[in-house]
Amino acid sequence: MDEEEIEKAVIAYLKKKGFKQTELALQEEQQLRNKNNSPSTDPDIYKHILALSDAENVPAQYQEGYSKLRSWAYSSLDLYKHELLRVLYPVFIHCFMDLVAKGHIQEARAFFNSFREDHEMMHSRDLQKLEGVLSPSHLEEMEFAHSLRQSKVSIKICQYSYDLLIQYLHKTQSITMLGIINERINFQVSPGQPSSISDDAEVFTLVGSGHDAANLVNRKEIHWGLLEDSLGERLEKAGGRITDSDKADGEVKDGELEENKKRSVDGGKGGSSLKKLKKDKVAAATGKASRSESSTASGAPRVKPELTLPIIPTEVEHSILEDLRNRVQLSSMTLPSISFYTFINTHNGLNCASISHDGSLVAGGFSDSSLKVWDMAKLGQQTGNSPLQGENELAPNENILNANAKGRSYTLYRGHSGPVYSTTFSPFGDFFLSSSSDSTIRLWSTKLNANLVCYKGHNYPVWDVQFSPVGHYFASASHDRTARIWSVDRIQPLRIMAGHLSDVDCVQWHSNCNYVATGSSDKTVRLWDVQSGECVRIFIGHRSMISSLAMSPDGRYMASGDEDGKIMMWDLASGRCVSPLVGHSSCVWSLSFSCEGSLLASGSADCTVKIWDVTKSSKVSKNEENKNGNTNRLRSLKTLPTKSTPVYALQFSRRNLLFAAGALTKIA
Repeated sequence: MDEEEIEKAVIAYLKKKGFKQTELALQEEQQLRNKNNSPSTDPDIYKHILALSDAENVPAQYQEGYSKLRSWAYSSLDLYKHELLRVLYPVFIHCFMDLVAKGHIQEARAFFNSFREDHEMMHSRDLQKLEGVLSPSHLEEMEFAHSLRQSKVSIKICQYSYDLLIQYLHKTQSITMLGIINERINFQVSPGQPSSISDDAEVFTLVGSGHDAANLVNRKEIHWGLLEDSLGERLEKAGGRITDSDKADGEVKDGELEENKKRSVDGGKGGSSLKKLKKDKVAAATGKASRSESSTASGAPRVKPELTLPIIPTEVEHSILEDLRNRVQLSSMTLPSISFYTFINTHNGLNCASISHDGSLVAGGFSDSSLKVWDMAKLGQQTGNSPLQGENELAPNENILNANAKGRSYTLYRGHSGPVYSTTFSPFGDFFLSSSSDSTIRLWSTKLNANLVCYKGHNYPVWDVQFSPVGHYFASASHDRTARIWSVDRIQPLRIMAGHLSDVDCVQWHSNCNYVATGSSDKTVRLWDVQSGECVRIFIGHRSMISSLAMSPDGRYMASGDEDGKIMMWDLASGRCVSPLVGHSSCVWSLSFSCEGSLLASGSADCTVKIWDVTKSSKVSKNEENKNGNTNRLRSLKTLPTKSTPVYALQFSRRNLLFAAGALTKIA
């Protein structure tokens, strides 16, 4: 190709890109050169310019460029390989979207299918969404794809890995890959050694989820302490005393403990079983009353409530104080007793379950729009053996809840016009809430067995609803990408929290009721101030939708579980991840902290309950992590598998007994 054709190609490229001033400057240079008979251009520059021009039109450039980059990354030194591999995913999705945007649909599909398996494990949900992009218009219409196109990807990488990547791109003259990386990736280059592979969730994030915005938001001050003059504080001031007669009632011999466990497996259930379990946990504390709060909770700062708190009836207050006096102190050496409620004959119709704070009531929400509530005291009075005796022999006690029993053992509640997705009991058990695909929330009375109020405000299905720790107020999460704060005495929401980029899937109150946390399908968790409705923290690190949340009793830490089975512990003050807890192989549906905050229980779709020691996880500093190679970052104390029962709900009682619930699935 002669010089004139090269010049035409360059001018055509500049016109296409809209570089008018550069085009005029080039034409002026050409005129001057023609007058002075300048020597011809270096042949190497010809190749460079032609390659740049060809890359605009040839889809094969994307396939070839990405394939070579992929091969180079996988053949790199092991020390740097994991950092270089992080570059592949954003380059892959943007190659695919660029091909679609230029109208090369078939080539884009072929490219997508060729390299999809590389990213299936870590980014399956993203790939499922991108699979639906079949035309350039879809890139604008689909919010996920549009947000990817409008924002950069942030990747943490060490200096040497960054230098290796740039050297490779220049050496191979991979103009297409260089253009994508330059335009779509924001490198956060750090000196020193490469980051650990175990830190991978923290070093790779789509900026579409707001890394810069999160850093700005996370500078806001929050007050994570406990409420002033709480019941626990009053008991603590009183010294947590308990009478000798109460101690005597709580003492049980070891032989009786074993006998109680055997009876519970052989079909003993209901109220009598629960009484035995309460004795079990009192005995585990050697008959001594413990302080209501652990040293961690006691050292938490005290804050004033931002909401007007309801008045607690005297008899309810006495009941709570009694529970606090008899609370068992749990630790890594003293694990909780567990009572598991198994739903049978649900025919895949059970969507959610919840347990009252004392374990006396269990509610299930079903796809046929019904709610069913079991009273454990009444269930224990029934005669006849359960058809599934001892299905989970690892739990100290198991109760079988037959959702299709002829002689009804439950109270049936009807009112919703669509599947029920969430239920929650009030702290005192006299009310419970339910949310549904019909976009409403309903308040029910367990004493009257009737629907009291229907709350309308959301425009789409409501995925989750949670009572506040003090009752009266509740929070909801919806497909309309908002969370809302309500009070039981008003039919309109008090606050609307908007900011998530996708469905808000779960919601959880802070211990002091001044904040609400929300988990979303946009893979972020946000913390909101209930008084102002303002977002005060954004937590980034998960790689799939957030399915569960839990707050530590002292209000300092939060745990979040996602669809991939990963749990992350967060420090609310700094907004940083303290420790990832890895062990589940499927979605984490429920999380619950023990009352003193030393243990975290997690329930998963993988049919297990796991108990984690979070005291070590939360106390490890970043410096210690680097010195010890992150060996102390997580500690699973015990795994309790069921035969075939995914765990829908977990709840620590005020006395530190752990309740769990799930629906039996068919055993293969």
